[in-house]
Amino acid sequence: MSWWVISLFFASDTGAIGYVFNVKIGSFLYNLCHHQGLTILFWGIGFYLHLQVLQLIGVILFSHSAFDRILGYGLKYEKGFKFTHLGEIGK
Repeated sequence: MSWWVISLFFASDTGAIGYVFNVKIGSFLYNLCHHQGLTILFWGIGFYLHLQVLQLIGVILFSHSAFDRILGYGLKYEKGFKFTHLGEIGK
């Protein structure tokens, strides 16, 4: 099961694929995949429906977005990948 947890931990980063198309789509998809409200929603639905798998998904996705915030990778602005709500990356 550990491979499943590790792959789910990095699944949010697939949202960055939107940057292949343009910055607007890239920032939208990245922010959607890294929004902590969405992860809490997963957990909440899992809690309400007694589905531990959804709760686990919510916890793992939340931990990924929190880890990204610790590293300085915040939610992206449409100016470019390095412009986040936490400041500019690579300053």
